[in-house]
Amino acid sequence: MNGLPSQTFGGEGAPHHAVGPTLRYRLTNGLRRLLCRKHCILLLSAVAILGYFGLLPKSTPGLPIINRLLPTSRTLEGASRVLSNAVKKSKTIKKYDGGGLKFGKSIPRKKNWDVCIVGAGLSGSVIAERYASVLDKTSLVMDVRTHIGGNCYDFVEPKSGIMMNLYGAHLFHTGLERVYKYITKWQDKAPWMRYDHEVVGWLDGKLLPIPVNINTVNGLLQESITTPEEMDQWLKNVQVPCKKKDQCANAEEMAKSRVGKDLFEKVFATYTKKQWDKEPKELDALVTARIPVRNNFDPRYFSDKYQVLPSKGYTKWFAEVLRHKNIDVVLGVDYFKMRKSLQGRCGKTIFTGPIDRYFQDSKLGKLEYRSINFEAELLKNSGYFQTHSVVNYPGPEVDFTRIVEYKHYFHQQSDYTITVKEYSTDKGDPYYPVPNPKNHELYKKYQELAQKEEKENNVYFVGRLASYKYFNMDAAIDNALDMFNEIEGSPAQPDIDDEAESADANKKKTSSASEKPTATASEETAAKKKGTASTVSDSIN
Repeated sequence: MNGLPSQTFGGEGAPHHAVGPTLRYRLTNGLRRLLCRKHCILLLSAVAILGYFGLLPKSTPGLPIINRLLPTSRTLEGASRVLSNAVKKSKTIKKYDGGGLKFGKSIPRKKNWDVCIVGAGLSGSVIAERYASVLDKTSLVMDVRTHIGGNCYDFVEPKSGIMMNLYGAHLFHTGLERVYKYITKWQDKAPWMRYDHEVVGWLDGKLLPIPVNINTVNGLLQESITTPEEMDQWLKNVQVPCKKKDQCANAEEMAKSRVGKDLFEKVFATYTKKQWDKEPKELDALVTARIPVRNNFDPRYFSDKYQVLPSKGYTKWFAEVLRHKNIDVVLGVDYFKMRKSLQGRCGKTIFTGPIDRYFQDSKLGKLEYRSINFEAELLKNSGYFQTHSVVNYPGPEVDFTRIVEYKHYFHQQSDYTITVKEYSTDKGDPYYPVPNPKNHELYKKYQELAQKEEKENNVYFVGRLASYKYFNMDAAIDNALDMFNEIEGSPAQPDIDDEAESADANKKKTSSASEKPTATASEETAAKKKGTASTVSDSIN
């Protein structure tokens, strides 16, 4: 009877004429149930597909049940595929990522700025913050990428919960007091924590310390060195003088003059070829001029006083640097498509991109860069894939240069782990300027154009791409601070300057305008530095 009046829909005791409506009800109700079941199946199928590719947020209702219904290998495979594609294409998993910072996706039409800055990486962010905090001036910071932080950008991979870099591991280290003061200005919101980075290399079937130290030499060359004095003497005995006294002709001569023939061939020769796609003898001596060699047992990759990582990630730190009422951030915008619309709206322009791209219309040609292909893999592993966060592969056994396992940083806890292999290439985002005479000569021509652009249009070129020079992170910050001082006449900055520098800045303000300066602001600042930027690469190398 279905609990319904027989006179309406039929049933037991219903008159003959009620049989029709009863049949219609049953057919309609059955169809309704069938459609509901079909929609449920379609909905569950859609959820399963999203789960398969790891695209559902962890807060999705019923996700744990769905994951239990799906084989673990499938959800893992899907998440790994998403990560692999993001890393390979240098694209954020999120469409945009401002690290919690408010940002725009298009440039406001009716607004002017004191400074327009192209690039939301270290150089651009530091300069924008200085203009805002020190001079109370407005800045527009724009980036063609859909995230802040430049190559330092990091994110949390959704399935594993592991924080990682998109453009290769970045380890901060410095001996520069001013730079350390600067990065720790936001310690209450984006704290930095001590982290001593150690790297090993796969050399002749052994994992040995990189940079070379006593243990590396003993393990690789069957020596029995025990003291720094013995190590110094050993190096002195194996070093091969350059053909011209005090003037090495190329990277090979320079390397042998520092570490000898055996270490050069086992550690540096093939690695240099993989890194640059050129034989060491084809590269400037500068490439191997500062090969770090320890004369002790210190296993650390860096020896700087300050070795730290941002405990909440680089992206969160950049968000705090740029979080100011005077700074507008716009992401996913190509400056060269907007340049005409910005004419007359920017008091100054700071360009941090490739200098040859800015002057593309000059037809001078492209500067040569090396790039990196990243291959990421998400693995089910509650432990570790390798012994250290970074393992270098200097030899010819494999074609990649190193494997990075991000879980090691701050000993992150997860049922998974992430590894990234790095392959050096000449295609992709520009990372390393290639130092050879041809590129040096071409860059000089671009420098002349840049000087003219600065005088005529108030455009300043800052950073590694604009300077065609590789900077470590601390050197990039230091260079940006120098440029700010040079452009604006070294205003007092008590938050980062020591007392002597602040006093000097105040003295310069009150000095006679008729005094003729003997050096640029950046040269004066450089002369007073109490530390030096490290020569060991802190990021993608």
